Amino acid sequence: MTVAILLGLLPVLCFLAALYLLDSFKLVRLRHIFLSIAIGFTSAFVSLAINSFLLSTLAIELKIYSRYLAPVIEETLKAGYIVYLIRTNKTGFAVDSALHGFAVGAGFALIENIYYLAALNDTVMMVWIVRGFGTAVMHGGVTALFAIIAKSFFEPEKNHPVRPFVLAALAAYALHSFFNHFVLPPLQTTLLVVAALPIVIFLVFQRSEQATRDWLGVGLDTDQELLELIESGQFSDSRVGQYLYALKARFRGELVADMLCLLRLQVELAIRAKGVLMMRESGFPIKPDPSIAAKLAEIEYLQKSIGTTGMLAIAPFLHTDSKDVWQLSLLAES
Repeated sequence: MTVAILLGLLPVLCFLAALYLLDSFKLVRLRHIFLSIAIGFTSAFVSLAINSFLLSTLAIELKIYSRYLAPVIEETLKAGYIVYLIRTNKTGFAVDSALHGFAVGAGFALIENIYYLAALNDTVMMVWIVRGFGTAVMHGGVTALFAIIAKSFFEPEKNHPVRPFVLAALAAYALHSFFNHFVLPPLQTTLLVVAALPIVIFLVFQRSEQATRDWLGVGLDTDQELLELIESGQFSDSRVGQYLYALKARFRGELVADMLCLLRLQVELAIRAKGVLMMRESGFPIKPDPSIAAKLAEIEYLQKSIGTTGMLAIAPFLHTDSKDVWQLSLLAES
């Protein structure tokens, strides 16, 4: 029984630990990974209740239910927290989204395997090899895939904000359903999962980390250039400065000053956030900056003071896309 427990529970946790170590930027804190695992626990309990109710209520064969209906219910429950993280800009790149997704799936798989350990009381090693290396890793991998697809295509300012989640959900349902069909024998299916999933995740991590480095380089250069303009006496000669001063015809002078102050604060914090990421990648410890909280509070105050119309007027120069909003939340936790 001890060996069965280890086979059923350890593989998915080891895989999650490997993913965390692969992330050189350490975009996700350990406490947030534990929170995602806890969300997976909750999803598993809710799923168990729903599945038990539907199986006792519907006149449907267990094999048909597990192939078509169970994947929809389970993947929807697991995906809920990932949708929240992406929609609220709590994740910046595909890497951290994948980590959260795998952690949720791992938590779900742990509760599911504990339930089956208690219910089946079966110590046949092959059963737990399949459940530990196959089913459990599948749960984590499919939810990670949902997170990767959703995050990669989620740009609310460019396309429909729901479409990426629908596409990601369809992919997750299809893969989960395919796994439950057992087209191949269980052991061969498990070997396929163990062989294919690490390759896919590694490629995603490699591509996402390169995208992070590209974003750091381009964004940092732009932010530094803009900050130099603001700090020099020639800001009014730039296009941004000319645009802001042209707003005096529409807005009060003190309101334009608030706009300039907001722009400067956001640029300073953007540069600070990118510096934090670079230090994390290099392994340097990050000391909390007590001034960050005050600056974030000042940004919130200035946004309210400027108002909706004023914010729309300066929107082209503000950091408002998903990665730029995310970097402010990164600073708040540093």
